[in-house]
Amino acid sequence: MSQTAHIRSHRKPRRSASKIAVRAGVAGGVLSTLAVAGASGTATAAESVTQTLELPTLTADLSTEVALSAEATASAAASYELQAERDAAAERAAELADRNLEKAKAEAAAKKKAEEAAAREAAERASRDSSRDTLTTTAASTSGSNSSTAATGSAASVVAFVKAQIGDAYVSGATGPNAWDCSGLVQAAYKQVGVSLPRVSQDQSVAGTQVSLSNLQPGDILYWGGAGSAYHVGIYVGGGQFVGAQNSGTGVIQASLDYDPPSGAVRVL
Repeated sequence: MSQTAHIRSHRKPRRSASKIAVRAGVAGGVLSTLAVAGASGTATAAESVTQTLELPTLTADLSTEVALSAEATASAAASYELQAERDAAAERAAELADRNLEKAKAEAAAKKKAEEAAAREAAERASRDSSRDTLTTTAASTSGSNSSTAATGSAASVVAFVKAQIGDAYVSGATGPNAWDCSGLVQAAYKQVGVSLPRVSQDQSVAGTQVSLSNLQPGDILYWGGAGSAYHVGIYVGGGQFVGAQNSGTGVIQASLDYDPPSGAVRVL
């Protein structure tokens, strides 16, 4: 007997091929089963997720967002419309303010013009009133001397001419022979003695030397209004009297100086 016969071998006993095959089949089956189970589990999990994300929930949220968006749009539109109304109202107010301003300016200008006209009229009236007493006194003091001292020369011809027209009609713009306006009569009277006078009252009131109403002589030109802006003229004929084409109601008349006191006088002859 060999000496090593009693020593147990350390090598593992060989497995038979049949056992190995059986074990491999079992392992493969187990793995296949696990794979199928895993796939089934994955499919089930996917199906569970699909079922959890329900469409009604998404639809409700979307509806809420749409409603909010529509409300915001309507609010913005209302805001724009309100702003447009405010802008239109502001524009109308500005136009009204401009019209009111122009109206106020026109009224102020008209008022100023009326006040200036009233002031001029008052000044002229005051001048005539202040002259009234002087003229009355002058007429009284000179009536005797003037009536006894007749006009001579060219002045006498002027006086005779205007007295010859007493009773003729007054017509604006007329220069004779049977109708006159005030300056037309004065111009014609001086034309008889070879003196050429301007046509209108304003110019005739400065056509000669200014003389005091207290120192009048027959033939002097009397004027009403300002020198250079007179609105009426006549001829002083002596004795505190004048002859003039007054208006369409009276025609050419002879009257006392205090009938309508003149503002001044000029001497041409």
